[in-house]
Amino acid sequence: MHDVTALKALLQEPRRIFITTHHKPDADALGSSLGLAGYLRKKGHQVTVVTPSDYPDFLSWMPGNEDVVVFEPGRNDRRIQDILDQCDVLFCLDFSALGRINELGEYVRRARATKVLIDHHEQPEPFADLAFSFPSAAATAELVFEIIRDLGDQALITPEIGECLYAGIMTDTGSFRHPSTSRNVHMIIAELLDAGINLSAVHRRIYDSHSEERLRFLGFVLKDKLRVLREYNTAYIAITADELRQYHSKTGDTEGLVNFALSIEGIVFAAILIDRVNAVKISFRSVGEFSVSEFSRRHFNGGGHHNAAGGISYEPLDAAVQRFLDLLPEYQTQLVTAPLTV
Repeated sequence: MHDVTALKALLQEPRRIFITTHHKPDADALGSSLGLAGYLRKKGHQVTVVTPSDYPDFLSWMPGNEDVVVFEPGRNDRRIQDILDQCDVLFCLDFSALGRINELGEYVRRARATKVLIDHHEQPEPFADLAFSFPSAAATAELVFEIIRDLGDQALITPEIGECLYAGIMTDTGSFRHPSTSRNVHMIIAELLDAGINLSAVHRRIYDSHSEERLRFLGFVLKDKLRVLREYNTAYIAITADELRQYHSKTGDTEGLVNFALSIEGIVFAAILIDRVNAVKISFRSVGEFSVSEFSRRHFNGGGHHNAAGGISYEPLDAAVQRFLDLLPEYQTQLVTAPLTV
């Protein structure tokens, strides 16, 4: 149960509400945002969802997607500032530090609206006036469901709202296989089923809607780019900007690739490093006790969850890869001897 007394008072009368989430939103980021937005609109609030970047086409089915405002620095700055100036409440979902929303971070920091954080990442930055921060939660969408329930409004969860929340929970639990998949998660899914969600349709829209080019790109990555380092129980993938262009890669096409590296028998630690021209974006995954969140924070300006984290490097791709490889001997004992349970 969450203490929602302060939030309930804040939302007692109709408000102008701004909701945002992290850069390159995934299903949990967008699903929790649109699920919360749908609920708040049913309560009579005026809601605008703003993302700090574009997001994958396979999420465009989510109800409310057509009204999302994508922040484009240098193009719609004035519009974003106007929306923020007029809002009373600012919800920050699925990120724990303002750096995760890039240029939008300073806009949010300066905003006069009451800031509410709903998130499940480790070590949250203390920028919010009201925080629902629970790293033990499987997904931010899980927290949004619980907050709606604890506000006494579970009956307002429609199939549309429920499917947004289900998408977030399903993807952030790895289709319910990650250790974060608790009894509570399954109980929430049961409640969402009672609300009328179409479980198989959500799964199909997210996992079975790839372009032909994306599948050919996947084949290229697995055949030519996957490297396995058995002495460290580690596998990694490094993708150049030219390779992304060659396969006409678009937002979302690299999502989940790191999990293929982690799926190899005996692999404890996996990484994917992607040259995004201005920076190398990195995703880390692990199984068992090895903390990729700690690894990322220490070495790649990142963070996240114990077994799933992100990082960034402003070096050329080759240099970032070499730095990653040079770090592995320091962690060899952990990677070779760590139990595969959390």
